[in-house]
Amino acid sequence: MNITRENKDNLNAVLSVAIEKGDYSEKVEKILKDYRKNANIPGFRKGKVPMGMIKKQYGQAVLVDEVNKLLQDSLNNYIQDEKLDVLGNPLPMPQDNLDWKQDDFTFEFELGLAPEFDVNFDNKEKITHYKITADQEMIDEQIKLIQRQYGKLETRQEVKAGFNVVVEITNQDQAIKNETTLQLKDLAKDAQKSLKGAKIGDSVQLSSKGLFENEEDLGRFLGLEKEDAEALGEIDLTFEIKEINEEIPAELNQELFDKYTGEEGKLTSEEELKNFIKEQAAEQFVQHSDQQLLNDVSAHLIENTKFELPGEFLTKWIQQTAEKELSDEDAKQEYENSEKGIRYQLIESKIIKENDLKVEPKEMKAMMMDRIRQQMAQYGGANMPDEQLEGFADQMLSNQEESRKIAEQVMNSKILEVYKEKLNLKEKEVSFKEFADEAYKQQ
Repeated sequence: MNITRENKDNLNAVLSVAIEKGDYSEKVEKILKDYRKNANIPGFRKGKVPMGMIKKQYGQAVLVDEVNKLLQDSLNNYIQDEKLDVLGNPLPMPQDNLDWKQDDFTFEFELGLAPEFDVNFDNKEKITHYKITADQEMIDEQIKLIQRQYGKLETRQEVKAGFNVVVEITNQDQAIKNETTLQLKDLAKDAQKSLKGAKIGDSVQLSSKGLFENEEDLGRFLGLEKEDAEALGEIDLTFEIKEINEEIPAELNQELFDKYTGEEGKLTSEEELKNFIKEQAAEQFVQHSDQQLLNDVSAHLIENTKFELPGEFLTKWIQQTAEKELSDEDAKQEYENSEKGIRYQLIESKIIKENDLKVEPKEMKAMMMDRIRQQMAQYGGANMPDEQLEGFADQMLSNQEESRKIAEQVMNSKILEVYKEKLNLKEKEVSFKEFADEAYKQQ
């Protein structure tokens, strides 16, 4: 077998693979002999079928299969041995006169080659790196949430605004029977008046039309899919009051501080709690800030790192590998839509290679533990033991998809450190709302 390469230009090449009978004959003969041993053909004992009949029935199919395997292996090995940086996969060129009755074959493949380029880190105009902080409104909302989380429910006898009302909603004709919890604010104004003042055990008749403040809530409170709820039309519903509870928020005292942090005496005042919340929020916001920086830097590098791509080859590759058939025009559009992504992948790969960036299992575990810790902090689990965090992290990383995602996040954080070191950045302190507004304007 012989492989030769002809470079059409810096971005396109043609590989020619010459395969001789000696490259595949031994393997084909072995497979056909195995077929003969196990063939069950009427008129012949098992293992006694003439080899000529086996070759006639299976020979070409086995030959085609083995030659294709040989082609795939030889192409992969050649690309690896020659250290070719290819885009997409080799594309077979048309062979209208291919005759499988021959002994020797020649196949040709188109290659798209990755361009040579240098990454341009020279940015005269500074790129903004946001430092997101929790404003007073956010801190106050978080304190209210903490007070509710560690508060208590007290039974009440009469429905009032702000109370949690457990109701069983029924309609016999439509076989609706669903127990749910709601508040008066969930209902439209007329329905609020009907339910306000009701007591445990009371039944209130309400029409489904315009029942909830948000019309999409109808299915959720009736326990139905959205489409099924919309198909009901206007029907009568019976609301039976099962429970009435008032949420009593926890007092801002030492007991609450200790419960929230999971550590006795860590916080001793409301002011310290506010500072603690602000610090936690800042840690959680780093992920948003860094992702925005990654987006902004990616856009900058794509715009300012100039190189050509084998566009015609990539368009053809997209067309030939698409799950559904694409016209020439559709394939061209698909390439145009994905061109920036391809460019950034090449830039990113070069940065990873030049800076010898690697992802270690211990780094993945540490990041997963950090993610879990941040999530738990939002629900009052601010001080979960490391042993428990490790167990959760191991469980999450055993999932292949989760493991892949966290590996990407670790690599992104390493790439981001390169950007922070080499690019001209300016820090800008903003509230989360200000950050969201500015990020939205850039889209």
